[in-house]
Amino acid sequence: MRKRNVPILFRLNRKEAEALDKRVKRSGLNREAYLRQVITGVVPRDAPPPDYYSMMRELHQIGNSLNQISQKAHVLNVIDVQKYDDAVKKFNATVNQITEAVVLPEQMQRGV
Repeated sequence: MRKRNVPILFRLNRKEAEALDKRVKRSGLNREAYLRQVITGVVPRDAPPPDYYSMMRELHQIGNSLNQISQKAHVLNVIDVQKYDDAVKKFNATVNQITEAVVLPEQMQRGV
């Protein structure tokens, strides 16, 4: 049996429907999920840009590399400075990409 078995139908004018559809599209949710979140008091956030998840995977891989380097340095009591510096530079560049892709568009939309 369905958990959600109470249908609710209500009407919107064209302007209201367009505003709702615009917000739903930006959130990446379907209309029902969007409205459920609003009802529970959660303001749905905009969906991240399409390349967000690939950037996060790359960031995770870089973090793993940094962790392996630091573990090796700890065990051997030595560090490969060139490899570590390259990984840190790549890490910082990726963090900047993510920040620009996610934070700056949100600020621009809000007029910050």
